[in-house]
Amino acid sequence: MNFFDSHIHMLARTTDDYENMSEAGIIGVVEPAFWLGQPRTQAGSFIDYFNALIGWETFRASQFGIHHYATIGINPKEVNNVAMAEEVMKFLPRYCVKDNVVAVGEIGFDDITDAEDRFFAEQLELAKELDMPALVHTPHRDKKTGTERTLALVKEVGINPELVLIDHLNEITLPMVLDSGCWRGHSVYPDTKMSESRMVALLQQYGLEKMVVNSAADWGKSDPLKVPKTAKAMLAAGFTEEQIEKVLFYNPIEYYAQSDKISVEDVLKPIAIDQQKLWEENSVLRGQAPLIQ
Repeated sequence: MNFFDSHIHMLARTTDDYENMSEAGIIGVVEPAFWLGQPRTQAGSFIDYFNALIGWETFRASQFGIHHYATIGINPKEVNNVAMAEEVMKFLPRYCVKDNVVAVGEIGFDDITDAEDRFFAEQLELAKELDMPALVHTPHRDKKTGTERTLALVKEVGINPELVLIDHLNEITLPMVLDSGCWRGHSVYPDTKMSESRMVALLQQYGLEKMVVNSAADWGKSDPLKVPKTAKAMLAAGFTEEQIEKVLFYNPIEYYAQSDKISVEDVLKPIAIDQQKLWEENSVLRGQAPLIQ
């Protein structure tokens, strides 16, 4: 089976992770713009970060046979620095139209502040203007309130809900999203957020339509193999391989395909690996013999 991780922060991962992901059947990923892990001190750091997402990280993934796409936005953890967020909003649109950028995101709420509400709305407006998908982060704390406000804001902005994927859902918030028209994202983590068994139970109860599963796999304790591990749990629970690939491969690509920058055919096309190649004079190797296929 083929897998597509629709939300994974590979800048926080190693080349070993790429190798293990490829061996497990992951042939494509989307990497959403994320927080730095510590407070940024200047808007220029976003420029370097966005360039890394659409440049170096796309190259690094290709060196292990994985198609890499990105979403570009200001994460809610970082918009509370209002002056900096205002500066970033000035150059954000030009990154959103890059060839391998498939959504505005991840955007949404963290502490559900007025600043978060403002820049969430502004970035939804940008997605609406560009007719692009919008990847939405729901908060880790007070998730119910954050999801309620998210759904209200989608209506207020007037963006087509088919373009919106509301992520990090759970047993409480998924039912809130079902009738909204939005896509439904779930991040499977070790010991928290969502487990494989809980995800299987949600799929059994609510079906497969618009359901998306990812690993998120960020700076903290996380696992970039949670998508194929969810596949094993689904298989054990009686789902067919066709049903598993629908949720873990076709659904996320169908969602992001609304950007017109990705398709199933694109992702299924094998990448010719040549580890002799460089990206701006940099290699993924450190003296090892290059793999050439």
